[in-house]
Amino acid sequence: MSSHVIALLGAESTGKTTLAREVARVLAGRGVDAVMVPEALREFCLQHDRTPLQHEQAAIAAEQTRRIHEAAQGHSVVLADTTALMTAIYSEFIFDDRSLYETALRDHARTDLTLLTSLDLAWTADGLQRDGPHVREPVDQLIRQALQHHKLPYNVVAGRGVARVQHALSAIEHLMDAPQRQLRAATSPRWRWYCDHCDDGECEQHGLGDVQG
Repeated sequence: MSSHVIALLGAESTGKTTLAREVARVLAGRGVDAVMVPEALREFCLQHDRTPLQHEQAAIAAEQTRRIHEAAQGHSVVLADTTALMTAIYSEFIFDDRSLYETALRDHARTDLTLLTSLDLAWTADGLQRDGPHVREPVDQLIRQALQHHKLPYNVVAGRGVARVQHALSAIEHLMDAPQRQLRAATSPRWRWYCDHCDDGECEQHGLGDVQG
C-alpha cells in the first residue's frame, strides 16, 4: 500500500514524541489510518537502564528503520519518532563516530516529509535520554547541516501546545494534498485575459493613461 512517512527530528526535549503522538491522534480522529512509530533508543534505555555504547548504536539505528518500514506496509500515514539519522547524529556528537551516516541518510531520503522540532520549548529532564540544555543547539546544528548538505528538505515546527500540532498538521496536509493539486493543475485551463485590441497585459495601463489624458 502507498504510505506517507513523516520523520520527526530534533534535539532533546523539543517535543518530538508528544508531537508525533498528538498528530497521529488528530489524524486518526479524521479517519486517516495513521500510526506513530516509537523511538527504539527510548526502549533500549528503559530495558538496559543505561544509554547505549558506541558499538550498540548501529543496531539501534537499524531497528528504528525496520520499525518504520514495517509500519509503512500497513498504514497510510506513519509518524516516525524518530529515524536512524538521529542515531547517526548522536554517534557523531557523543562518540565522534560518523560511520552511521551513509546508511542513515540513504534510509532517511525515503521519507516523504521531515519535521524539525524547534528549540522554542523549555528543556525538561527525562531520565537517561537527557544530557542537558547545553547540547540542544549543537545537536540542532548538526541536524540542519546533515539535511542541507545532502539536500533533504525539511519543515521547522515551532509553537507551543495546539499551535505546534497545527503547524505540523499544516505541513502534512500540504504533503497529502499534493496529488490533488497536481491533478487540478493538469486539468484546469490556464486563465488568461485579453482586451478588445491586443493581448498585451500592460494595455490596461495604456487605457488608464488615455482616460487620465
